[in-house]
Amino acid sequence: MVKITIDIPDDLAQRLQQFQAQLPQVLELGLQEFRSQQRSANFLDEQDIITLLASQPTPEQILAIRPSPEFQARVSDLLAQSKAGTLSAKGEAELDRYLTLEHLVRLAKTHALESPF
Repeated sequence: MVKITIDIPDDLAQRLQQFQAQLPQVLELGLQEFRSQQRSANFLDEQDIITLLASQPTPEQILAIRPSPEFQARVSDLLAQSKAGTLSAKGEAELDRYLTLEHLVRLAKTHALESPF
């Protein structure tokens, strides 16, 4: 086993105190989450996309927008329900929201492609 010494903020130290015996597991879980976020950094959910579009992103940021796999799966599920005629009113409203968002992203990407970098 290797001993590592790190400096952390006092408030974090206080929160970690109760998990002192489980720190290796806490760090492992945190590392897994961190790696997962790095892998999916370019994949966004609905709120992330809206926030990005509202932040006056660069053309490069707009062109890099990709929905998360979970977001894509949800839209695919809603589309399948719609096609099968089993989509609820709530699901229909959700699908309409997603399709509107997709349209906005397409418009933003079109403008980004037309703009000089």
